[in-house]
Amino acid sequence: MTENIVTELASGVLRIEMRRPEKKNALTGPMYAAMADALDRAANEDAVRVVLIHGQPDMFTAGNDLGDFLNGPAGDPDRPVFRFLRNIAAAPKPLVAAVAGNAVGVGTTLLLHCDLVYAGESARFQLPFVNLALCPEAASSLLLPRLAGHPRAAELLFFGEPFNAAKGVEIGLVNAVHPDAALLDAALERARKLATLPAASLRETKRLLKQGHAALVLQTMQAEGEIFTRQLASPEAKEAFAAFLEKRKPDFSKFS
Repeated sequence: MTENIVTELASGVLRIEMRRPEKKNALTGPMYAAMADALDRAANEDAVRVVLIHGQPDMFTAGNDLGDFLNGPAGDPDRPVFRFLRNIAAAPKPLVAAVAGNAVGVGTTLLLHCDLVYAGESARFQLPFVNLALCPEAASSLLLPRLAGHPRAAELLFFGEPFNAAKGVEIGLVNAVHPDAALLDAALERARKLATLPAASLRETKRLLKQGHAALVLQTMQAEGEIFTRQLASPEAKEAFAAFLEKRKPDFSKFS
């Protein structure tokens, strides 16, 4: 485990907190590994009936830690990020998310695998993959158009522009919006209520809800991963990341 991922089990709810506020909860390999381990625990421990994922009152996650991400073996299927994504996609018990502040990249795509998503008024979602010369991940190229419809999914993925909690409700990503100060308590209340319901019935209901596309989700993740790895080595991506680190606007005009 890592000090940047804090877990607590109480009243049947396993809380997974991303806690790296000094880096806007940017996710590293050890953090992904710890969250994957927590999801393994949730799947296999009877005392865990519901999982709640959250950050701090002003920050969900800024997405991948770019330095850590770029230094890792991009195509390794056993890389912690891929293990986490497989685990969250296959999680058999209800997943609840509480999102305040920025949810960038994987901070938004992981929500597509949650069963209930509650947002604070400050929540800002963003899918900046094309802007970084990459492609969608976490099966978002499949799940987002199924959720929001192709035109809206295309707009969000093509432009990578931030959108707020109200837009999240509109496209079906968010169940409800709460004041930031009340968000975690509201999400915990819903998670605790789920934990009092018949566990087997909940698991079977979730399985039935997802069985129609479960295999396709994993296939899409694999296809996205192959393209993502190829794009990561492209000149466009190198320009995008260099511009990000140098705090300038990237110039893609010389690439076709």
